[in-house]
Amino acid sequence: MRLPRDLSGLELVKALERLEYQLSHQTGSHIRLTTQLNGEHHITVPAHNPIKIGTLNAIIRNIALHHNIDKDELILLLFS
Repeated sequence: MRLPRDLSGLELVKALERLEYQLSHQTGSHIRLTTQLNGEHHITVPAHNPIKIGTLNAIIRNIALHHNIDKDELILLLFS
């Protein structure tokens, strides 16, 4: 499945709430999220509009690895 091309950082933060990611802090235009699901995991999301596709791909890949699910499954879970 393709990644959304026009996704903002704030939209990604809202989508990640499905995986129990919560705002831990924000410094400038970077939002730090933390989850305790499947062990503690931190991810930094830029609050840009839109997020560059390479940056979004790296974030999605990192989250998929942490949760031991396929990247395409994660995209379906977050964006459908």
